Amino acid sequence: MTRNSRSIIVAVKGIIVFQGRILIVRRAAADVVGAGSWECPGGKIDFGEGLEDALEREIAEETGLSVTVGAVAYAASFLTDPGRQVIIITYHCQSENNIVLLSEEHADYQWCTRCQLQQLLPPGILADFERSGVFAMEGLL
Repeated sequence: MTRNSRSIIVAVKGIIVFQGRILIVRRAAADVVGAGSWECPGGKIDFGEGLEDALEREIAEETGLSVTVGAVAYAASFLTDPGRQVIIITYHCQSENNIVLLSEEHADYQWCTRCQLQQLLPPGILADFERSGVFAMEGLL
């Protein structure tokens, strides 16, 4: 494998809280990566874009929500294949409302309690939530 065939993708995600619940979205069935899986909203940063600006943009595009971006909750890195590494920086976010307008990237959404998150999220995200104390957040139902 040549050095040029490797890539690193940086993405941002938001743990969006509204009235003690966290928003997760389910990827559309036609999605090439992770079809049908639940995740936090967010996406790739554009070249030259700030992390928080990218997160606000991605959340608005995917959910129609305007959020206040807070502190970094955790960062994770993994290989999607031998030549592609993804780095995800996940932030705590607050929303002033719970009216979600999904983009075509996602098929469904849910404002979840701690118990619902533990049932729906994939094991890798659950492990990141546990490790970073997301489930211990004050006010989380």
